Formats: sequence, C-alpha cells, structure tokens
Amino acid sequence: MGSLILDASVLIGLLDDADAHHQRAVDDVEAADETLTELVAPASAYSEAMVAFARVGRIGDAREAIAAMGIRVAPLDARTAERAAELRARHGRLRLPDAIVMATARELAGGLLSYDERLARYASAEGDSEHSR
Repeated sequence: MGSLILDASVLIGLLDDADAHHQRAVDDVEAADETLTELVAPASAYSEAMVAFARVGRIGDAREAIAAMGIRVAPLDARTAERAAELRARHGRLRLPDAIVMATARELAGGLLSYDERLARYASAEGDSEHSR
C-alpha cells in the first residue's frame, strides 16, 4: 500500500461541495481508495483546510468528515520540518506550508495530490509530480 499525500486544496475540495474542485477531489480520493492507497494529510494542510470551518464553529464536523474518509493526519516531526526547511531554502518563493506538504510526501515515500498549480510546479521540479495534478 502506498501513501497519497493530500494538500489543502484537495481537503477543501472534499469538504466543501461548493468548491470548484469538489467533484474532482471526490473522484480522485475514491480512485485512491480503490487501489488501497493510504490517504494522508500533513498537519499543516489539515489546519489550512479547517480555517473556514473554525470561522463558523464547525471544526468538529470537518474533523469527523475527514476521519470518515479514512484520511490520516500526519504530525509535523523534526525530520519532516528539516526537510521542509531545505526545500524552502532551495526554492525562495515556495511557501512553508507547501514545503511541509512536499516534505511529508518525501518522508512517507508517497505521491502528492494537489490542485494548486504553483505547488505542482515545485513538486515537478523536485521530481515529486507522480500524482500532482
């Protein structure tokens, strides 16, 4: 079983049926689920996706939905943080949350699923674009 790392754009698409990426996110996650791929959200992406729900006091609902989809939240440990720092240092315009997503994908030797074109470009430059979309 491989890991598929989901960035915030995918999590938001899954949680918000009005989001432009909603159906695509549902389809991609269902396809990954059929191949017995472990779905993982880096803690930074999880936090980013929770912001809109926190604003309306519904963070518990979002947490339950993510858990029901079988998505595991990966904590930020020292090794992943260091790898993210290296990526951020190498790519001056790469945002730290995106570097954490990329570092998590590397640490777990997983694919990366993102609808963020900028993140996908950086992942491609690093050779991590197998599942970037």
